[in-house]
Amino acid sequence: MNKIYPSAAAALDGVVRSGQLMAVGGFGLCGIPEALIEALKASGVKDLTVISNNAGVDGFGLGKLLETRQIKKMISSYVGENKEFERQYLANELELEFTPQGTLAEKLRAGGAGIPAFFTRTGVGTLVAQGKELREFDGETYVMERSLMPQVSLVKAHIADKSGNLRFNLTARNFNPAVAMAGKVCIVEVEKIVDVGELAPDDVHLPGIYVHRIVLNANPEKRIEKRTTR
Repeated sequence: MNKIYPSAAAALDGVVRSGQLMAVGGFGLCGIPEALIEALKASGVKDLTVISNNAGVDGFGLGKLLETRQIKKMISSYVGENKEFERQYLANELELEFTPQGTLAEKLRAGGAGIPAFFTRTGVGTLVAQGKELREFDGETYVMERSLMPQVSLVKAHIADKSGNLRFNLTARNFNPAVAMAGKVCIVEVEKIVDVGELAPDDVHLPGIYVHRIVLNANPEKRIEKRTTR
């Protein structure tokens, strides 16, 4: 089965549709699938519910899809770097499901493992727990959280072999493996594609069974989110 597609647009073709639940890897601007996000913008799909730790910045990453109003709802843990996000949210133009970061990671991990829900102490006694089932275990109160199983996952990795086995680069791994595992269809953007067998078994961070489509983006922009100088 050939998993390699000639372009980001081709990799999205026939998979993405308006109104989908979609997960996007990355943390800030680190490890985001830049080419896939740009192709998603160009596709014109809209009314997306997007699961992502954050929503990029103004004019880059998922911020591009906010500007074109293709996202109707974000499921995130941090949104403080995006003024357009703030404007839309405060104007009731964008839905937001705020989720503690560890809970968001576990929602994706559990979804990828086929676990429909789990209990956690995080959020008990706060707005996070409102309307959710509470249960006591060993004298402590826990809130039940539903797992996330997006229809499509967009992921960034450093290297893929032709079977889809992935290696991530340092901190760019972040949410990407969990996002990849959770999606019913996983599309991965990589900087290098190698033959099967070139990746040593210990260098495989995510097995290819989770990966359906691969696209090469050998020279991503990798924009710096915050440039610090002395």
